[in-house]
Amino acid sequence: MGLTVGRRTLFAAVCAVAVASIYAAQPVLAQIGSDLGVPQARLGWIVAAGQLGYLAGLAVLVPLGDMMDRRKLMAGHLLLTAAGTALAATATRTWVLLVGLVVAGLFAVVVQTTVAYAAALSSPEERGRDLGVVTSGVVIGILGARVAAGVLAAVWGWRGVYVALAMLLATLACLVLRTLPPDTRAGHTTYRQVLTSLGDLFSERLFISRGLIAFFLFASFGTLWSGLALPLAAAPWHLSTAQIGLFGIAGLAGALGAARAGRWADAGFTSPVTGGALVLLTASWPAIGQASWSLWLVVIGVVVLDFAVQAVHVSNQHLLTTAHPHRTSSVIGTYMIFYSLGSALGATTTTTVFTGAGWTGSAILGAAFATCAFVVWASSRRVHRA
Repeated sequence: MGLTVGRRTLFAAVCAVAVASIYAAQPVLAQIGSDLGVPQARLGWIVAAGQLGYLAGLAVLVPLGDMMDRRKLMAGHLLLTAAGTALAATATRTWVLLVGLVVAGLFAVVVQTTVAYAAALSSPEERGRDLGVVTSGVVIGILGARVAAGVLAAVWGWRGVYVALAMLLATLACLVLRTLPPDTRAGHTTYRQVLTSLGDLFSERLFISRGLIAFFLFASFGTLWSGLALPLAAAPWHLSTAQIGLFGIAGLAGALGAARAGRWADAGFTSPVTGGALVLLTASWPAIGQASWSLWLVVIGVVVLDFAVQAVHVSNQHLLTTAHPHRTSSVIGTYMIFYSLGSALGATTTTTVFTGAGWTGSAILGAAFATCAFVVWASSRRVHRA
């Protein structure tokens, strides 16, 4: 058993486009705010809407992956995500936009079903490598959405971004049905049994420690990518949405460099990789905080930050899917609740802090989240040794 190159690529593409539906708003927040009359201090809620929908989906939809045919589940969720992005594209009122983004976020949890299915189809000795490639699709979606959205918004406006996403999501749904194998586990367990088993995870030290690391990890990540457009659009730079979107290329370079983390995980180095990456994450923020006078320092900081985030994320998922090989959907979905809460926290706090303390305040906030993640890792490592 194992993943072919074609299936691995399709899994990565599904992750990229689905997660892009949540993050595409970030480089065009100012444009959306101007069009719909949203105050700057409340712009973070546009990003948070998708994250909150995602959180709900993680709790109630991802467990379906351990009881249904994941191929059909993926296709259905992709189509419903397309419906949410289409609604967002036609919104003329803020509340309609938010509803569309919540719906898109709710069914964008197809990402976790995809990652779980990839882990299940992978051979044990290559699971880390396969997860590294597939989850790189997640990072490509998160960061590539900024580049693509910035360019598309400059040509077609922010609504064109969501129209393009809807079309891509519908196309991927068809490809999933045509090219992936049926899931033979379908019908072997019930929804209640799956939900009941989730309670066991919260009494497991490995799961809690890795979940808390993910919470602070993605709070730091969200602080950067939900707030970076604000100082770049302000004096002295006054960058356009397309120019701001190009910063996603720096993030992609760092994140794709960390795809190697999957092979490190296969070799048994998950703990030192996690600790070293969290040190790099904290160290990236002093450079990122210099956005008012040096764009090059920001680029360097972004590369380092995204390398660190991807390395930790792959290591976390490798550990958890190895520990729970027979319920990968449930364990990854529940783990990603921490991710979603952290991302929402970063998105909402960074815009508020920026309004009161500028980008320096946001950088301090991001570094504080990174430090908390490192403290959790160090504490869990010390307990394990004891």
